[in-house]
Amino acid sequence: MQPILAYVAARLDQDVSLKTLADEAALSPFHLHRVFAATMGETPKQVTLRLRLERAAVLLLTTGHSVLDVALSSGFQSHEIFCRVFRRRFGMTPSAYRERGFVNEVNASQTRRHARLVKEVGPCIGLYRISEETRPEKDMPYSIEKKELSPQPVLVMRRKVARSAIAATIGESLPHVFLYAQQKGIALAGLPFTRYIELGLGTITMEPGMRIAAPGQDPIPVEPAWTEVSGEGHVVQDTLPGGPAAVTVHMGPYDKLPEAYEAMELWIQSQGLIAAGPPWESYVTDPSEHPDPKDWKTEIFWPLVS
Repeated sequence: MQPILAYVAARLDQDVSLKTLADEAALSPFHLHRVFAATMGETPKQVTLRLRLERAAVLLLTTGHSVLDVALSSGFQSHEIFCRVFRRRFGMTPSAYRERGFVNEVNASQTRRHARLVKEVGPCIGLYRISEETRPEKDMPYSIEKKELSPQPVLVMRRKVARSAIAATIGESLPHVFLYAQQKGIALAGLPFTRYIELGLGTITMEPGMRIAAPGQDPIPVEPAWTEVSGEGHVVQDTLPGGPAAVTVHMGPYDKLPEAYEAMELWIQSQGLIAAGPPWESYVTDPSEHPDPKDWKTEIFWPLVS
């Protein structure tokens, strides 16, 4: 499905109907629809509409093109259809979205970075941490070092789930955070990540999220905080802490990440260091551009006591 996803993302202003995609994949429309939906969690039509709206939202914030030109260049056939589906996804009209602009103060460089991240991360936002049964035969050696980190503003969605549901929860939560940032006009500043807050007996409290540009004087609007009762979360603003941290890189399937955390924990103990908070993992490679699990690169950070 990777070539089909890339085909859609590169031709949002063209014909990407199910028949066109089926011809490109040399599959029947029925078989393509079934396999694509099973892999992506969305139908080809849903993915195409989502990517077109994400592209339109970026153009509204970063260009002076008219709303009609934005609609046409994003693959919509009429101004009316575009405005209706845009409002349904972002909660306001395209004109109101443009007038509000970014709610965090961003410069030209940060604006370009936001646009690039939406283009690169958007197509595969639900694929990070996707399960992969194929595993390397040999354990991976880990090179771990101590680094000094700068604080990083983030948007996160806290969830308390069974450990067996980690991958599925990340796949469900990251698209929600990604959409929330776009709805609220919050500029993205980095790749997706997941922080692991607490390990319980059979459960884990985790925070999938996205890095954002530093907020301005006015606080970024966020939803009510997570509640212990339901175990469900809303999107909230937080900060990945600065200071010393143990850092390593994992290459390969996400299913093998627990080995990296085990190696880091042993290294921290062997160095006489003390962990200062929950660790997090940052997804460096785009699963849609690198379909082979052996090429997936994940950075892991574990804060340390100064």
